Amino acid sequence: MTKAERTKQFIIEQAAPIYNEKGIAGTTVDEVLEAANVARGCLYNHFENKDALSYAAADFLLKKNDEKVIGAVSKGKTARDKIHAYLNFGKNPMETHISGGCPIFNLAVEADDNNPIVKEKVKKTMISAHRFFTSILKDGIKNGEFLPTLDASAFAYKMFASIEGTILICRVLGSSQPMQSVVKSLKSELQAFETDRPFQEN
Repeated sequence: MTKAERTKQFIIEQAAPIYNEKGIAGTTVDEVLEAANVARGCLYNHFENKDALSYAAADFLLKKNDEKVIGAVSKGKTARDKIHAYLNFGKNPMETHISGGCPIFNLAVEADDNNPIVKEKVKKTMISAHRFFTSILKDGIKNGEFLPTLDASAFAYKMFASIEGTILICRVLGSSQPMQSVVKSLKSELQAFETDRPFQEN
């Protein structure tokens, strides 16, 4: 990575938490300049305008979130363990791994009606997340952890939507209690589809 590339990456990393906390519309270039401690000319040497910086920050936030979730989930040996790892990952919405809450939800809410480019980025992330969790659940059915009556796609949607929506509720209420209840309910629902067959690694 060249010096110029490192500088650009540094600016994105400093800008991302501000965007996640204040939103695209609420973030000013001056705030990014102050956080990154660079001159305006330096910033515009790497980004054509604020939109370009915003898109780069959105990409960074979504990628970092994906990496954190996948890293947590991949530690599970069984499909059940992996789903539980995801549910436990967001169990305390008051202390998210990226300051300001979940970037998927934050970006989705803001971009829904007024930023089609960012909306498309979030859409791809959501589709990818659904496929990821559906695949895990289908593997669980295939290896005998879950009953064939489990609708993997539907449960993946419900789980993802429940977690994302409850993050907002918790942050507004200033309490992680709603998430504890939702996670417990989702685990209980999934447990109803668990079999008595022990998991055997191929």
